[in-house]
Amino acid sequence: MSRFLTRRALGYLVLAVIALDVLAYLVVPPAEKGVALGTPCAYPVCFINGNLELPAPHVIVDLDPSHPTPTGPLVVGFWPSITSTLVTMWIVILLVLGMSIVMTRRRDVIPGRLQNAAELAYESLENFALSLGGDRARPYVPWFAGLFIFIVAGNWIGLVSPVGKIDALRAPTSDVNVTLGLALVSFTVFQVEGFRKLGVGGYLGKFFPLYEFKSGVGAGVIALFVGLIELLLEFIKPVTLSMRLFGNIYGGEVALGVVTGLTVAILPVALYGLEFLLNLVQALIFSVLSLMFILIATEGHEPEEGHLAEEVLDAAHDIMAPTMNTSPSGA
Repeated sequence: MSRFLTRRALGYLVLAVIALDVLAYLVVPPAEKGVALGTPCAYPVCFINGNLELPAPHVIVDLDPSHPTPTGPLVVGFWPSITSTLVTMWIVILLVLGMSIVMTRRRDVIPGRLQNAAELAYESLENFALSLGGDRARPYVPWFAGLFIFIVAGNWIGLVSPVGKIDALRAPTSDVNVTLGLALVSFTVFQVEGFRKLGVGGYLGKFFPLYEFKSGVGAGVIALFVGLIELLLEFIKPVTLSMRLFGNIYGGEVALGVVTGLTVAILPVALYGLEFLLNLVQALIFSVLSLMFILIATEGHEPEEGHLAEEVLDAAHDIMAPTMNTSPSGA
């Protein structure tokens, strides 16, 4: 009976969304941004343009009026300003903090529904983090959980009207400036944890394994070359974290805008469900990678444990051994 009621409620919800889309189309017809209302709108170009935004966020307050306001499809901005994504991010922060305070303010021995839901959510994230990183991940569970909750809230708020429909509000994670900021914060966290856990010498020894020269000049050169590659890859991590999140969230907004402009009602409802799940997955990917990067940064390469160059030389020897053992007489 409860399953039937749930399905019936879901069906009513879908029908209500479709009816709302049709009503919005009739009452407020699509129009291109910057064009006066009532101007004829050509299908489908005008319909699509009215639902799309450039990657650059809308500037609400320019804190440096002497700086010329950029125009065009700018992605990363370097001027002090308050943008639509920044305002929406502040709203997300207030909502997440407010819900956290309301759900955990009493902390009864026998929890109520809100406290039970908060504990269930945190314990689920904790168990997931520990299943990935073991006991070494336990100190970083709060960081992992907080990062996931903030990002998933920032993703989902873009699916709620009027966010994305008016200039003053837009999903924070659809702006590369926000995702790059999150990635740089994560980058700072796992670098600081690496130095704190391993010390300056131990952490830098992962990238400059000079101890491998004890095994020979060739082994030392190979180890140093591999360490420099790992050092370069460290600076790629914030780029991959930020661009993956930004690309998927902004791409989802573009897909929703195009489908909504072309079909008005029915297909966008199904796409909203897909975007809901994809946004959840993207938040999980970002937080999981951040956790894994912290664990990698805090794992040392000790001379008696690593022997990186020796492993590389052994692997090369195994590959070359069949060729070296083959002689013309045996051919």
